[in-house]
Amino acid sequence: MTEVSLAQRVATVRAFNRLYTGVIGVLDEGPADAEYSLSEARVLFEVAQQSELHVSDLRKRLDLDGGYASRLLSRLEGRGLLVRERSGEDARRQIVRLTDAGREAFTDLDSRSVRQIGGLLERFPDDDQRRLLGAMGTITALVGETGDKNPPLVLRTPRPGDLGWVVHRHGTLYAREYGLDERFEALVARVVADFADHRDDPRQAAWIAELAGERVGSVFCMPAADRTTAKLRLLLLEPAARGHGVGKRLVHECVEFARGRGYRAMELWTLEALDAARGIYRAAGFELDKTTPTSEFGPPMTGETWRMEL
Repeated sequence: MTEVSLAQRVATVRAFNRLYTGVIGVLDEGPADAEYSLSEARVLFEVAQQSELHVSDLRKRLDLDGGYASRLLSRLEGRGLLVRERSGEDARRQIVRLTDAGREAFTDLDSRSVRQIGGLLERFPDDDQRRLLGAMGTITALVGETGDKNPPLVLRTPRPGDLGWVVHRHGTLYAREYGLDERFEALVARVVADFADHRDDPRQAAWIAELAGERVGSVFCMPAADRTTAKLRLLLLEPAARGHGVGKRLVHECVEFARGRGYRAMELWTLEALDAARGIYRAAGFELDKTTPTSEFGPPMTGETWRMEL
């Protein structure tokens, strides 16, 4: 990375940080006459998540030094919102829990927070909300120390905008990783257009994969010309999805759909360079049928046809 590009990236992070801290500051601090300070509200929130919490664990979660944590807890205890006790398992450790008054205070604070954050989200249409939440999830996963290592996987049918995304991401990823040119993106666009033109055909289907609400993959099942062979097409995995079993699930759904529709066989075409995808196909039961050298999409490569009897 050059010094110029590093400086540009640092400037981008700083600009985002100024915006982010401004927005979050408004949400966290609330009105100037708020009943609880931000630190007090954070303590109430953490303690409310379970029936009791070790003080040492609370300090770690909120990154508080011992003296400041003790003063915070003393203030909240003095207001009747929580109690501190010696742990029954280890008398050297303190536990803290909310009183009934403390739970009422937390419920009120939580309701205010929901209204404030809801107000922020309502400024944007649904698609922009999804983009915002997806970006937050990406930052959390990359920067956070304890991101979700196994985010939930959802396979769904395409929604408006998804078909364009499939074309765009194929063009972008295959150009970057394999050097394919715009002719490959044009091929993908033709396949997608053919799928859309026959959207009412019960013998075809498509799936979009989401991890933590973000699009990370796709696969299409479409009939061949003989109508007895299914074609697995447009398997796509974003780099962030690799290692989560997304490709395996997409291929499995596609194969099972083909079986359920009475197809006799399934075929697919891929490139020899796509080692990970070829491994998924082989594990699913596909066998290499034939190879054909091609330079149709730029650099000379070997195309492969794989087949599975259903």
